[in-house]
Amino acid sequence: MYKRQHEIKTPIFSIQGYLEILADGAIEDITTATKFIGKSQANVQRLVQLVNDIDIITNLEINKEPLLKHDFVIQDTIRDVINNLSIKLEKREIQFSFKKGCESPIHVFADKNKIYQVLSNIITNAIKYGKQEGEIIASVYVLEDKKVLIEISDNGNGISEEHIPRLFERFYRTDDARSREVGGTGLGLAICKHIIEAHGESIQVRSKINVGTTLGFTLPSKG
Repeated sequence: MYKRQHEIKTPIFSIQGYLEILADGAIEDITTATKFIGKSQANVQRLVQLVNDIDIITNLEINKEPLLKHDFVIQDTIRDVINNLSIKLEKREIQFSFKKGCESPIHVFADKNKIYQVLSNIITNAIKYGKQEGEIIASVYVLEDKKVLIEISDNGNGISEEHIPRLFERFYRTDDARSREVGGTGLGLAICKHIIEAHGESIQVRSKINVGTTLGFTLPSKG
């Protein structure tokens, strides 16, 4: 609870501080005023994103949003996410590809919109924390018991072993300074975990320093 309050209060206090400085006369200086208004707008946006993410988790916890499952090709959804994030990929000069042998269409039976959100969160993290001019690779495997494994890998700096068990906790950050620099609410992976577990499936991570990180989750296959 304390962590949640801290995350919410931080942008509020920042906005309050900027507005007080402007009210004290800084608004007369166009350069300073423009700078502080911009910082206030950024904190408002962060607060809105934070409230939206908390709302999503709350709705998932109380089953307010039932899963709308149907059959779809998981590779097509991955491509949709990549297309939507293409500007971010280009900015960091990161190349995306499917692992060789994983291109053939594989059907899953799940809530497409929610799985899109899971993939978007995971791939966004891979872009943020991956290596400049690096790569992101998607792998899709058919498992036994009518399950499909989807993995998203990057070749970034990796995550220390002691952090891995806590990655799916709300607001947990391996590096607060770095996380705030690249943005995000600290709720993305928690949301992913809730969505995948709502499907009765699991999500996991493996990582190695200076090698990269892989996020993987299972989904039911068609039928």
